[in-house]
Amino acid sequence: MTQQVPSTEPDLTGVRNFRDVGGLPTVDGRRVRYGVLFRSGHLAHATEEDAAFFSSLGLHTIFDFRNAADQRLEGPDVELPGVRNVNLPLTDPADGAEFWTMVRDGEIDQLREILGEGKAANRMIASYRTIIKERTAEHSRVLHALAEDSLPVLMHCAAGKDRAGLSVAVTLLVLGVEREAIVADYLESNAKHRRYKVRRSGTSASAYSPEVMELLSPLFEARVEYLTAAFETIDETWGGVDAYLEMGLGITPEIRDRLRERLLD
Repeated sequence: MTQQVPSTEPDLTGVRNFRDVGGLPTVDGRRVRYGVLFRSGHLAHATEEDAAFFSSLGLHTIFDFRNAADQRLEGPDVELPGVRNVNLPLTDPADGAEFWTMVRDGEIDQLREILGEGKAANRMIASYRTIIKERTAEHSRVLHALAEDSLPVLMHCAAGKDRAGLSVAVTLLVLGVEREAIVADYLESNAKHRRYKVRRSGTSASAYSPEVMELLSPLFEARVEYLTAAFETIDETWGGVDAYLEMGLGITPEIRDRLRERLLD
């Protein structure tokens, strides 16, 4: 039975960027089913009320794409009774550790050096390309799990926009969701109430000055050019989505049909 469109988003206190991905249209006129595919930022700071809401979703599996360094910074997810938690890092904790320490602790001159003149955005584009090219085993594991027994599922990383954003986008590509709809869902992470709260070690006003926040903004925004770079990498590396899914991720037509049956109305 088709679930109805939720009328309002939940008012979560300790979790950012949550949403149901249901309702997105496919190129053949179907829609993603409500209540089966969710995305969010990390659950480490979820309150009791937040946890009660997540429990009400009937989740089977939570995929946490954070690495060990992320988990040390924010903490582990809260435990939800009866829900399988799968930690599947999409980035190496050693990769960029020094960079992210600088983001949190660096002075303005240091931030200008590592982030200014387009360096921050270029870093994000490179990261998206790398995840698509090098994390095929992880994306394959997620899709095979969804085809078997893992629904309803929640996918998250730290902010819920990059690693989770790519994993949701890959899932939507499998389902044949319109490319414009995938991009629109991705950009929803920019809404003010969804944005990741930037944490810096300094307590003075200068730690969050307008220039500092402008330098940091490419790291904490969802930008069309980032997701476009991921799509371009699929085309450049495999020659298109169908080849990427079958050759890169091992998603046969049979598995693809099963995913569409389970996730689409």
